[in-house]
Amino acid sequence: MLKAFIVDDEPLARDELVFLLKRSKQVEIAGEADSVEAAFEKLANLEIDVIFLDIQLADESGMEIAARINELEYPPLIVFATAFDEYALKAFELNAADYILKPFDEKRVQQTIEKLYRVVGNKEPNITLSSRKKSLSHERTEKLAVTVDEKIVLINLNEIHYIGSIEGKTVIAAYKQKHIVNDPLVMFERKLHHSSILRVHRAYLVNIDAINEIEPWFNSTYNLIMKDGEKVPVSRTYTKELKQLLGF
Repeated sequence: MLKAFIVDDEPLARDELVFLLKRSKQVEIAGEADSVEAAFEKLANLEIDVIFLDIQLADESGMEIAARINELEYPPLIVFATAFDEYALKAFELNAADYILKPFDEKRVQQTIEKLYRVVGNKEPNITLSSRKKSLSHERTEKLAVTVDEKIVLINLNEIHYIGSIEGKTVIAAYKQKHIVNDPLVMFERKLHHSSILRVHRAYLVNIDAINEIEPWFNSTYNLIMKDGEKVPVSRTYTKELKQLLGF
């Protein structure tokens, strides 16, 4: 069962969403909050799969929570639940798994739940560095199936250089070709956690087998020079794991 946390400063809207999620019998409500700070105080002691965020919270913004969540080592999925559709593009730039509008429609909420289950899969526990190293040796996925222009395209993982969220679109940069897909970056991160592809930045996953050089940058960050010559940034949040994994 999915564990969800809800952040909304409108009690009636929050209650409505809780009711619909519980009614599905597929979601457990792990907690609720009506502000950014209250949310983070509670989230510090919880393990959740998904957070449902309103975008306008009194004088605060759900976007602020999303940005902070994306800096976590293993962020939960994010679903924006709001009355405003004009923020959809920005939401998907922040790797939102979905975007649902108030007043909530039960059928639409159920579609979101089904989408979340496809992303989470069997709900394996958080991946540690040691388990990632083990998985790289023994459990590598060979192909990635993606929908491109209404067709299913199979991409060999060893041909992928990086996957990035660029101008609101997810781009898969593979050998001699780039694919633009609709799925958020976090979906690929969860699908590929038993592969050589890992997150190095809020907006990038890279294939460590496609790195040619590591270029020191400012404030303890790095640029990765990929086999195709492109540069991918590494943020401070992910520097430690990359150093441990590659041994530099």
